[in-house]
Amino acid sequence: MQTRNRSRQAALPFTTALEPSARLGANARNIKEELNACALLWPAMTDQVVHSAVQPFSARAALPWLVSLSVYALLLIVGPRLLGDPDSYSHIEVGRWIIAHGTLPASDPFSFSKHDAPWITFEWLSEVIYAGAYALSGWPGVVVVAAAAIALAFGLFTAFLLRELSPTLTLLMVMAAVILLAPHMLARPHVLVLPVMVAWAGAMVRCMDREGPPPYWALPLLVLWANLHGSVVLALGLIGPAVLEALLREGRSEWPQAILRWLPFTALAVAASCLTPYGPEPLLMPLTTLGLGPALAWISEWRPQDFSHVGGFELLLLAGIFALARGVTLPVVRALVVIGLLHFALAQIRSADLLAMLAPLYLAAPLGRKFGGPAVDDAAASSRGLNLIGLGVLIAISGLAWARDVKPAPIITPQAAIAEADLAKAGSVLNDYSFGGYLIFAGIPTFIDGRGELYGGPFIDRYNRALALIDLGDFLKLLDEYNIGATLLAPRTPAVAMLDRLPQWQRVYTDDVAVVHKRRDTQR
Repeated sequence: MQTRNRSRQAALPFTTALEPSARLGANARNIKEELNACALLWPAMTDQVVHSAVQPFSARAALPWLVSLSVYALLLIVGPRLLGDPDSYSHIEVGRWIIAHGTLPASDPFSFSKHDAPWITFEWLSEVIYAGAYALSGWPGVVVVAAAAIALAFGLFTAFLLRELSPTLTLLMVMAAVILLAPHMLARPHVLVLPVMVAWAGAMVRCMDREGPPPYWALPLLVLWANLHGSVVLALGLIGPAVLEALLREGRSEWPQAILRWLPFTALAVAASCLTPYGPEPLLMPLTTLGLGPALAWISEWRPQDFSHVGGFELLLLAGIFALARGVTLPVVRALVVIGLLHFALAQIRSADLLAMLAPLYLAAPLGRKFGGPAVDDAAASSRGLNLIGLGVLIAISGLAWARDVKPAPIITPQAAIAEADLAKAGSVLNDYSFGGYLIFAGIPTFIDGRGELYGGPFIDRYNRALALIDLGDFLKLLDEYNIGATLLAPRTPAVAMLDRLPQWQRVYTDDVAVVHKRRDTQR
């Protein structure tokens, strides 16, 4: 206090000395006093400037940006890995078809085995976005869009957890989510809906944590979700835990009021989910996919978790069991939600995404009560400067990403085989499942591709059993039934060795990616 008073007293002659220009010629004694005043005033001014500069950049405001930018930069560094799925090719081509025709398909225009069969593209908006990014800047643009969506999801995820948890515990949960989600960070429609899913789930959980009213402001998210991806039925399912927990908090006499409070919201949520070009039909798509039955076992992302070797999922599962052994207790509704998410993640590898991004949101408040909530933060609420800095870094990183030459993985890109064997003129091509996306992209009708809802379980099961030579007779029958003129298969496919031994077939091309056989009569 004494130093501050001395600073104020010394500041007066200094200010006065600067006003009229005639006083610039003051004697040496006055100049010395003014310099002393500056020296006394400088520490106070410095403290104020530093406090003003640092105050907005609190841990609570900075950590979501830090997580988002870190995830974004990491994904751009490993950019080609986001293009490791053949469906990235087909989604872009579907988007280009929609843009070119100005409408959405009602039947299949891309295959010969199911040509003109009823089919809807329930991810049409994502496909248009990817097609637009590809048209503007090629594959780097596709990577930037996918990486930005994932980074935004993790930023929202971090911001939500920080409301209930300390930064340390928040970062641990973020790292666990990154590990679980890493295999599915691909340039496909599901990553574009991740930030929407986190925002919607966060709104539901916030109501549960604060015992608040239904979040009507979040309903537009469902319209976006329903047109980006066919999993919007999950959003409707997340309303259930919020309603159930509200009922358990209230006495039975209050149940009618609680139900009436949530009933209009639920009705509007269902209506919002039906605002698609196909009406409510996309709501049934998850049931159609899960209805493929035994055929799902042939598709790697729909298989159960594999515990034959130690992986990230198993380690995190064991860590969770250890945490429960430390006395962590959950409200019954939260426990049921986590158990349900864990069941889906064990039953299907792909559902690990849901466990990664949703379970921590439901666990945050109970864990905060157990291990202590977030530290008190006296920083100013305004983070405009931080947002500007984050945006600048985001633009700079994106610029570097656009300068890179990234392409999809060669293993799903049989470009050389198609060109050398002239498959565009070979008639009906029996293709490997992993080559279907590229064939659609190249304008060649497919026998099969990643649209399981189009082909159905029996077709997919028959195809895989035939190519694995489980049913040799049906493989030969399939070649004739669909009038196959050429095959484009992965080198290790059992059917390749059989085609080498059939006199009416000839191998015409081989590389590390694909093997091409043609009928000899086709050759002539």
